Amino acid sequence: QVRLVESGGGLVQSGGSLKLSCTASGSISSFKVVAWYRQAPGKERELVASMTAGGSTDYRDSVKGRFTMSRDIRKNTVYLQMNSLTPEDTAVYYCNGYLGTVEYRGQGTQVTVSS
Repeated sequence: QVRLVESGGGLVQSGGSLKLSCTASGSISSFKVVAWYRQAPGKERELVASMTAGGSTDYRDSVKGRFTMSRDIRKNTVYLQMNSLTPEDTAVYYCNGYLGTVEYRGQGTQVTVSS
């Protein structure tokens, strides 16, 4: 059973930083793509950042220059460093991994940014 477990969410003031972690039950490098999504109340889920097995990253425009996705293969963990947070970043953040055509999703971690 493949599991992804997120952690690191919390409450932070506008302008602050948080670092999210997503740890896989197996080898994180086995995933074709690992991605961070977020979903705010009343809004659709949106892709925040992604990383291929080769380590290439991509970000949605609104977080470019503020968020950085990285990984530690030895720890089977990917990270999302979030800086200069704004209230618009408030959402539940999910880690997704893709093995072939199968999508695995973590339980999510809440990020709340106060103004």
